[in-house]
Amino acid sequence: MKHVLRVAALAAASLLGACVEMPYEPTVAVMPAPYKPFEVFQSEDQMCRGYAQQQIGGQQAGAANNNGTATGAVAGTAIGAASGALIGQSAGAAGIGAGVGLLAGAAVGSDYGNRSSSYLQYRYDLTYEQCMYSKGNQVPNFAPPSNVAPPRYAPPPRGAG
Repeated sequence: MKHVLRVAALAAASLLGACVEMPYEPTVAVMPAPYKPFEVFQSEDQMCRGYAQQQIGGQQAGAANNNGTATGAVAGTAIGAASGALIGQSAGAAGIGAGVGLLAGAAVGSDYGNRSSSYLQYRYDLTYEQCMYSKGNQVPNFAPPSNVAPPRYAPPPRGAG
């Protein structure tokens, strides 16, 4: 019985660790265009972060969690219990099989969750880069357009005095 409780506790910890996290910031470095005021760059950065977050959608992470980790754990438990009962021909073997199946299913679901999280971050970064590039900022691995005149910014207002 202690063995089954240990396996169940380990599986529960694996399930909690398998949650897909929504990206909350870009993992790419974008620089402002030459002579662009920093305040303009900050405004564009905030707008592009919001746009990227909107494009990946908040429900996708929840769906990835529910579909991957939980489904893997449930399927693993059922398959493990059935295998344990068939092999061991006793209730104890079915319990051990269920515990091992739960652990294996949680591990598979955790892997799916990690891949989903990486893909969401990739999509977030790509959308953010596209947005910032369209604003004329310097994005790594993207050459600045050669046929476009550089933007002109108004000089700061002069002080009275």
